[in-house]
Amino acid sequence: MTQSHFTADFLWTDGAWAESGLAIRDGRFAAPNGGAGERIGRFVLPGMPNLHSHAFQRAMAGLAERRGPGEDSFWTWRETMYAFAEAINPDDMKAIATQLYVEMVKAGYTQVCEFHYLHHGPRGVPYADPAAMSLALIEAAKDAGIGLTLLPVLYMTGGFDGRPLSERQQRFRHDIGQYVSLLERLVPMQHDMLKVGIALHSLRAVPEGAMRAVLATEVAKGLPIHIHIAEQIGEVQDCLAVRGARPVEWLFDHAEVDERWTLVHATHLTGHETKRLAISGAVAGLCPTTEANLGDGLFPLADFVDGGGTFGIGSDSHISVSPVEELRWLEYGQRLVTRHRNVVSRKPEESSGVALWQRALDGGARAAGTDVGRLEQGGRADLLVLHDGAPLLAARDEADVIDTFLFAGNTPLVRDVMVGGQWRVRDFAHVGEIAAAAEYRRVVEKLAAA
Repeated sequence: MTQSHFTADFLWTDGAWAESGLAIRDGRFAAPNGGAGERIGRFVLPGMPNLHSHAFQRAMAGLAERRGPGEDSFWTWRETMYAFAEAINPDDMKAIATQLYVEMVKAGYTQVCEFHYLHHGPRGVPYADPAAMSLALIEAAKDAGIGLTLLPVLYMTGGFDGRPLSERQQRFRHDIGQYVSLLERLVPMQHDMLKVGIALHSLRAVPEGAMRAVLATEVAKGLPIHIHIAEQIGEVQDCLAVRGARPVEWLFDHAEVDERWTLVHATHLTGHETKRLAISGAVAGLCPTTEANLGDGLFPLADFVDGGGTFGIGSDSHISVSPVEELRWLEYGQRLVTRHRNVVSRKPEESSGVALWQRALDGGARAAGTDVGRLEQGGRADLLVLHDGAPLLAARDEADVIDTFLFAGNTPLVRDVMVGGQWRVRDFAHVGEIAAAAEYRRVVEKLAAA
């Protein structure tokens, strides 16, 4: 049993700054056992969970920004993504995900929920090992030193009407038996840095009977459950036309939605749906930079928070890999649509930065299904240290530092990052970034040539 003792001027603990030390024993926070300890910085924050990721899409960031022959939307972007996905094999996936996860850790993410649907080879031919793509992601997270919540995706139909998957969607396909077998393969592999959960791609891709069958299995018990929902107006209209209800309304009427669930995007909600989601305990998985990039719309944040709702953030398609930018644009989108400032702050004198950071920590940890997001005894030892000498933090005290961190510019302020008791980033450099970047560059150049 090994133990280290660290101190900082200010530790973010239970939603407030505390002047104290912390001990780390076998990768988790423990009670200090005396001694001065090593001072690691002035301001120390918990690492942020990233609750929604499609890792392979990082390699196509910036390649879908040319206007097509008609009006561009999520649906036209999706065709570009499908074409890109067709060329990726497990080795490519590992290289892309490793580079992405290194970027995440450097930015302050210490856990990632990987919503993983690229399961099979071209044309849907299974690999010799049906878990090959999942295992590539597990290895990538290990190499980058980030905690992983792996969410294999069930994807069965091409629309609410039950149409077959298109040729480009065959790599995503599972029947119920295949999907449960994959979960049974992965769940026993869990450890402190790896959790497994369930991802239902969407209501249009998972029939009601299949949803019920999977959630009733023994292997599904206690696992976190994630689903894309109500991301685009077209999805809402299709659900109304076929099922006679809006997506979130239908889900709450046909499933026991509780704290195990994360509803990703949930962009287009009525007031009643917003209230139901807020009181359910489910997490709203918000991905502002991707939602903006795809032209999805804006989540009803103020009403959701007023209703006691819980949210977290994800980088989704990875057009940006920064918790700062996700949280900043979550608030800025609300300011633009409401024409008011400090929208997430729901009471006088409340800091918007603090409200955003703490709520995203809480929601992200719940979505990840693991004990992260807090600098407290028993939690996994994840933390990030802000740069003491940064000009942006000059003359900032504990009352203003998180607001400055989130709203005062784009200069990186995360100097050091620890994950599971191991330093992964020191002085802005990740221990594996050179090797990861070289392999990523090789793979992307190969994909471009193809």
